[in-house]
Amino acid sequence: MKAKKLILSVLSASLVYQMPLISDLSFGTNVASAQAEQAAPARKTKKIPTMRNKVYTQFARAQKIADEGDIPKGIQVLDEVQERISSMNDYEIATMWNFYGFLHYANEDLDKTIEYFSKVVEIEAIPNNLYLSTLYSLGQLAMQQGKYDKAIEYLTLWRDNNPKRMLASQYALFAQVYYQDKQYQKTIDNIVLARENNFVADVLQPPKENWLILQRAAYYSLKQPEKVTEVIEELVRYYDKPEYWIQLGGMYGEIGQEKKQLGIMEAAWQAGYLKKSSELVMLSQLYLYHELPYKAAKVLDDAIAQGIVVADVKRLELMAQSYVMAKEDEKAIPVLIKAAKIAENGKYDAQLAQAYLNLEKWDLAIASAETALERGELANEGNMYLVLGMSNFNLKNFDQALTAFTKAQDLPKVAKTAKQWHAYVSKEKNYQEQVALLSAGN
Repeated sequence: MKAKKLILSVLSASLVYQMPLISDLSFGTNVASAQAEQAAPARKTKKIPTMRNKVYTQFARAQKIADEGDIPKGIQVLDEVQERISSMNDYEIATMWNFYGFLHYANEDLDKTIEYFSKVVEIEAIPNNLYLSTLYSLGQLAMQQGKYDKAIEYLTLWRDNNPKRMLASQYALFAQVYYQDKQYQKTIDNIVLARENNFVADVLQPPKENWLILQRAAYYSLKQPEKVTEVIEELVRYYDKPEYWIQLGGMYGEIGQEKKQLGIMEAAWQAGYLKKSSELVMLSQLYLYHELPYKAAKVLDDAIAQGIVVADVKRLELMAQSYVMAKEDEKAIPVLIKAAKIAENGKYDAQLAQAYLNLEKWDLAIASAETALERGELANEGNMYLVLGMSNFNLKNFDQALTAFTKAQDLPKVAKTAKQWHAYVSKEKNYQEQVALLSAGN
């Protein structure tokens, strides 16, 4: 079994950052290199003794057995070595504790792993490489157990004793543990450092996706929506995933940049990124808000035809309203007919009556207005009497028109308009009667 390296995979959900899963750890040593790792320490240590060959042989035997898949037997060999601990020097003991930790980690026993790694760093006379790598592993293990304050303690000790320049990935690890410890500003500071040190062959690389996700989450936790928006803009620029376009649209809306919100959502739609009913409905509402009713209706119409949006009363009303605002009453009518069939009141029959009136389909307007009044629960039933009056007037049914306007005069919301129409229709009726008399006399 070879020494493993830590791999952090960052999982994101919306704007909230989830703790990465620690799949492997980087251990400080293996038997083959144990005798060679005596680099110049950055911390003050005692003189490091040499590992004797007879001890090395036992460690090699334990490792060989573990490599072959028998971890319990490998631990048993270490137990036999431990029986002679009084005759071992500090470096040999530290190496033994390190191998105990290594085997217990391979056996998925984190508590035992931490127990033995902690023993390693308590010994002063060990190589600095072993000391530092064990601290780093302890920090990662503490993170895995959700002990973030302890993880910060181990990692800070590692950083303070590490003579080498930190890598971008190491700054990112600090950012992760600070985020889990709710120290959001320190999260951001370390992501900035990770980005500034993200070099490959002396060329600064774009920020990693999981760093941006973490930075976004930290700004979100600090309630800094403008900064969240800036980071999502980078996610769109560098990684171009549908969810980032949609999140960016939402953030533009939150910070009051409605034109940018519409622009990004329209671009996402044209790119085929909007797949959910809620996303397409939001785009339709945005079009309507920006006084683009035809586009609002077309988005919904297409989405319903494709089976993405359910043609319920609410969505049909939005589509019909959009067509009406776009002065596309002919297209609004079949939508309103569907809505009227589903509804339990006369609301959509009333809208249908108004659409027929606009199209000068007087008989259909009268039928829909009567149905609306019969089914009831109207926001303004007076409007239906006005539709009845105007439609009958245009059909020269003056008596029916006057009856409708008389009823409308009793309803405060339309009384003034109804009175004016009543007077006009009465005058027109009298005029037509006089014309008829004159015609009859001739």
